[in-house]
Amino acid sequence: MTTTRRTLLTGSVVAAAGAVLGAPAAQAHPRHGSKPKPTVVLVHGAFADASGWNDVATRLIRDGYPVIAPANPLRSVAADSGYLASILATLSGPIILAAHSYGGIVTTNAATGNPNVKALVYVAAFAPDQGETLLGLQTKFPGSKLNEAALDFRPYGEGLVDGYIKRQFFREVFAGDVPKATAELLWAGQRPADARTLGEPSGAPAWKTIPSWYLVARNDQVLPAAAQRFMAQRAGAHVREVGASHVAMISQPAVTADLIKRAAR
Repeated sequence: MTTTRRTLLTGSVVAAAGAVLGAPAAQAHPRHGSKPKPTVVLVHGAFADASGWNDVATRLIRDGYPVIAPANPLRSVAADSGYLASILATLSGPIILAAHSYGGIVTTNAATGNPNVKALVYVAAFAPDQGETLLGLQTKFPGSKLNEAALDFRPYGEGLVDGYIKRQFFREVFAGDVPKATAELLWAGQRPADARTLGEPSGAPAWKTIPSWYLVARNDQVLPAAAQRFMAQRAGAHVREVGASHVAMISQPAVTADLIKRAAR
């Protein structure tokens, strides 16, 4: 490789890295003399991807908040939490960490010990205590329709299995209050979670030391509202309820964005 080509490639990599790491700062356009706003990190859960936060992110960016919505690997609680923690470590200044569904257990672990995380926002999300599991919290109260019959299990690798929600159950279970066409797109693009995450115990919870907010989705068919209220009360969270399905951030983006902004004050 010639020196010129090597220099160009190296420069491109550095520029790309700078663009990614500088994206939150580049988004925000604070008024002259105003206090910089915290970076909002939006974390998706299983059977979804970061695009589920689009309408929320649009509102936050419009109001001057730097926003990133990283991909959640969905491989294991420990690995996903470690990955998110590594992303948070690249951000300077105060952080508001918002999570949906499985993303809640990831943020609960990833934020622990990070002094920059000023608030946690759970949107129909798991907020476990140490040693608790997703399956244990999901079935603690009756009402979840996300059972084995609603799932497709597809093997990958050596003895590993991913779980997907079946098409005929997807809208009823996951996204009952969005248009049918939207639910079809969500189903088609769903990202699966490794089935092992269901029984993997959570670590020391960040909500014990970081203020939290919780948006309870009253019509949730994945994580019963009673379980959400239980976790929110235990965490001492500021609670708001909304008549929404599990994907409250999609069907109620204004309410979701408002709660995040309240946490950022």
